[in-house]
Amino acid sequence: MPGLVLQAMQRGDTGPARLGFTVTKRVGNAVVRNRTRRRLKEAARLNLAERPLMGVDLVLIGREATRGRAFGALREDLRRALVKVGVTGVGVT
Repeated sequence: MPGLVLQAMQRGDTGPARLGFTVTKRVGNAVVRNRTRRRLKEAARLNLAERPLMGVDLVLIGREATRGRAFGALREDLRRALVKVGVTGVGVT
C-alpha cells in the first residue's frame, strides 16, 4: 500500500491481535519517525475498534509516504492491506 507495509502472522489461538510498529531512520529524524509511528498507531486503533481481530500478530511499517498521506487515505491503506493478507474481522483469519 502507498502509506504503509503490513506483515501478518497467524498465531493459532483466539487471543486479541498483537501489534508492532516500526519506522526506519530513512524516514527522518526522531521527531519525524515518532510522528509517523503515532499516525500508524492511531489508524490501527480506529480500524481495529471497528473490526477487532483475533489470533494474529501484525507489524505495521511506516514509510516516507506515511507522514504525508492524508489520514483517511492511511486508514483505507490499512484496511485494504488487512483484506489483502486475509485478515478482515473478528474470528476471520
